[in-house]
Amino acid sequence: MSQQYEMIYILRPDMSEEQVNQAVNKYKDFLTENNATNLEVKIWGKRRLAYPIQKKVDGIYVQFNYEGDGQQIAPLERMMRLGEDVMRYLTIKLDNVSPQTEEEEETETVAEVEAEAEVQPVASEA
Repeated sequence: MSQQYEMIYILRPDMSEEQVNQAVNKYKDFLTENNATNLEVKIWGKRRLAYPIQKKVDGIYVQFNYEGDGQQIAPLERMMRLGEDVMRYLTIKLDNVSPQTEEEEETETVAEVEAEAEVQPVASEA
């Protein structure tokens, strides 16, 4: 069964653009070889970290979105942990719920308000 995953990892800030591309391609190729599909790669670039990691205050952020069976997560994270180019990584499983459009949300809200209005009792004058 295929699930959607999102992985964000932080590369060392002292890496050149060529080294960053090599690292991204290494992990991308690993996912492709291990049956990950619909792989999307976004390189966010160098950003300030929330707190120092390994005495560094900046890092190069990279995001992978892909579909897979979950078997590729542990080996990929192990590969990142043993390598020296990745400072931090995080993989999350995304929900398969499709986001609602604004019209659908508005329609539901109007329907809920109308339903509540019908349920409330009317005070009688006596």
